[in-house]
Amino acid sequence: QVQLVQFGGGQVQAGGSLRLSCEAHGSFFGVNDMAWYRQQPDKQRALVASITPFGTPKYTDSVKDRFTISREYGKVYLQMNSLKPEDTAVYFCTADLAGPTRTYSTYWGQGTPVTVSS
Repeated sequence: QVQLVQFGGGQVQAGGSLRLSCEAHGSFFGVNDMAWYRQQPDKQRALVASITPFGTPKYTDSVKDRFTISREYGKVYLQMNSLKPEDTAVYFCTADLAGPTRTYSTYWGQGTPVTVSS
């Protein structure tokens, strides 16, 4: 049983910073791409940032120059700076992991809310 567990959500004022963490737990045998998604109120879930096993990041335009994605083995982080009210959302991490079958599947974290007040 492989699970992704998230930490670091909370409330912050506009202009502040927050760091999200995500860790893979259980018996896994490899990790490929990792990413962060968010679901803003009354909107569909959308990709925020992704990172390859070599550490190459990609960002959606709305968070470029404010957010930074990084990774260690089995872990992914999202450093969020200069937060804006429109960043308010439930944030989810994902990871492509090789589980007990030794084949890769996409796993999702449980989600953690971030609220940015003006």
